[in-house]
Amino acid sequence: SCNATLVGAEPDCDLAVLRLGALDGSLAPLERGSSSVLRVGQRVFAIGNPFGLDQTLTNGIVSGLGREMRGVTGRTMRGLVQTDAAINPGNSGGPLLDARGRLIGVNTMIASPSGAFAGVGFAIPVDTVVRVVQQLVKWGRTKHAYLGVYPAPPHIMQQVAGLMRRQGVPPPEGLLVVGVEPGSPAEEAGLQPMARTWHSLVLGDEVLAINGKVVSDSEQLLDAVEEHDRGDVVEVRYFR
Repeated sequence: SCNATLVGAEPDCDLAVLRLGALDGSLAPLERGSSSVLRVGQRVFAIGNPFGLDQTLTNGIVSGLGREMRGVTGRTMRGLVQTDAAINPGNSGGPLLDARGRLIGVNTMIASPSGAFAGVGFAIPVDTVVRVVQQLVKWGRTKHAYLGVYPAPPHIMQQVAGLMRRQGVPPPEGLLVVGVEPGSPAEEAGLQPMARTWHSLVLGDEVLAINGKVVSDSEQLLDAVEEHDRGDVVEVRYFR
């Protein structure tokens, strides 16, 4: 064992980076694979400390790709690798390896009505891990891409849709903008928020897609934006 200090953490991704203290040179990094080439059915191995049992190895297969689960912060974690390799409390943070011993993911959670392993475990894909870790090492935190729009909450969208239907107008297909952050990319691009006049409510722009990815709710908007890095140029399709 050795002392460690926290470099940075990203709770939404269930990841953190630690800087280890003095080492005796006996540690070697895992060879890194790529989660982009994973296939359903390929064999995988999970290592962890379930229930305090050190260095436990279990095996299984990749059961699914691109899964979504709600994380510890309440935010949806996307792109997860599903596996039937046994994962239990104490496995979180342990590696998920391919048949050649290469790192392809970091074990994070299970889906179970009882809290015990039920054959459905999830790992953060290594490509996501690398992207997050690089930012934590460089800045001590992650820097998310953002657009700078405040989307209408579901109850507002429902009210607007009902009003438009009563007037014989097709309801919105995208996401209505109720606010634009000053100095944001959205303001620079000229997106218009909802506004009130003396006599009426003027609807804001309706965001339909980002780089061709359709958005109709806040989660889809967040997903589409977070696929990109800060500074990327994206095409926003909207209706005014």
